[in-house]
Amino acid sequence: MVIRSRDMKRSLLVILILNTCCVFSQIAHDAYYLVGCFENGTTEVQFALDAEEFFYVNFKREEVVYTLPKFVVDDPSHIFEIPHLYRDAARAKALCPVAAALIKAEEKNPPEERDPPESILYPAEEVQLGVEHTLICFVNHFYPPDIRVSWTKNGDLVSEGVSLSRYFLNNDQTFHQFSTLTFTPREGDIYSCTVEHLALARPLTRIWEPEFTHPSPGPDIFCGVGLTLGLLGVAAGTVLLVKGHHGQ
Repeated sequence: MVIRSRDMKRSLLVILILNTCCVFSQIAHDAYYLVGCFENGTTEVQFALDAEEFFYVNFKREEVVYTLPKFVVDDPSHIFEIPHLYRDAARAKALCPVAAALIKAEEKNPPEERDPPESILYPAEEVQLGVEHTLICFVNHFYPPDIRVSWTKNGDLVSEGVSLSRYFLNNDQTFHQFSTLTFTPREGDIYSCTVEHLALARPLTRIWEPEFTHPSPGPDIFCGVGLTLGLLGVAAGTVLLVKGHHGQ
C-alpha cells in the first residue's frame, strides 16, 4: 500500500498497487486500486488494469460502473462479484477518516513535490463554418488531482456546453482529465482553455482559433476565364478581318 499526502488541505490519496495481477490469462498485468479521500467528505474509488480504467464506484447511486467497452468484457460479473466490489469500496470509504488522521500525525514531514499540469487544446474533428463541433482541453501529468478548468470565447467566460470528466490515474501516479466545449465556429472567433492548479505559479492558458479552408476557384472558374478570353480573341479576329476587307 502506498499512502501519498501532497497537500493535506486539499486531498488525501491511498493507493493500493497490485503488481503482476493475472486476471484474464497467464500473462502478468499491472492493476491499480485507487481510493481518493477528499477534505469535503467525498471519496473516489477506481480500478485500472494496465493503465486502462476498468471500473469506478458511484457512491450516490450505490453501484459499480464499468468503463471498458463491451467487446473487451461483455459481462463483467463473470470476472468480479459486483456486490462484493461495492462492499469493499464502502469499507475503503469508511477508512478515509483513519487515513486522514494517520497522515495528519505525520504532518511534520516535508510534503512531497506537486506536479504541475500540461495541457493541449484541439478540436475533435475537422472544423466547418457554422457547424456544431467539440473542442477538447486535455490536461495531463498533474498531482494532486484537483484542477479547475475554465473556457472563454472572444475573452468572455463560457459555461454553457462545458463538461469536465472524472480524473484518471497515470502509471506514474499523476492524473489526467478532459474538459470539452460544444461550440459553433464563426469567422474571427477565439477560444481559450485555462487550467488552475496548486503546482502552477499562474493559470495555464491555451488559445485556439478556428481555421477554415475556403474552396479554391477550381476548374469551372478557370474554364470560364478561358472561354471569355477565347471569345474576345474571336471578336478581335473578326474586327481585324472586317477592317482588312474594307481596306482592300
